[in-house]
Order: sequence, then C-alpha cells, then structure tokens
Amino acid sequence: MADKKREDGPWDQKTSQKFEGKQLSEYYDPCQEAADRSLKCLHRNGGDRDMCSDYFQAYRDCKKQWVSAAFLVLSRIAERSSHHAFEFHAAEACMS
Repeated sequence: MADKKREDGPWDQKTSQKFEGKQLSEYYDPCQEAADRSLKCLHRNGGDRDMCSDYFQAYRDCKKQWVSAAFLVLSRIAERSSHHAFEFHAAEACMS
C-alpha cells in the first residue's frame, strides 16, 4: 500500500520557493519521490502493475495538483512580465 499521502499536496512553501527560484531551463518535479516509489514497487513485485496501483494513483494525484499549481505560478509570472513590458513601451512612447 502507498505511503501516507501528503495532506497539502505537492505545492507547499518549500516547493514554491524551489520552483520560483529555479532557472527557466531547470526542471523541477516535486512528484519525483512518488515516481520513485512507483518504480520501486514495480521492481519489488516483479513488474506486477496491479500490486502498485496505489502508488500509481498517488503519483497521478500529485502530478495533477503540481501541474495546476505550476500553471498558476507561470501565468502570474507571464502576467507580470507583460505588464512590465507594457509600462516600458508606454514610457518609451512618451519620450519620443
């Protein structure tokens, strides 16, 4: 059976700081631990996927929460960037 699921999901203060502080080209996946547990389960059970269904579900749940949270953060970053670009172009237009 899968380990106790994190109650707050993959997105917490620690993962938020890691995600927002990483370089754009850097990959970060807070669900890697759940993925590793799934693979260990498969190895332990000779590849029997039925024995590891709880682990797979925990990974899917984690990934779903993570993708939703990451999308929200990225859209906020993009919104701030486009707002700053607009301000820059508006100031540039006033100077001409």
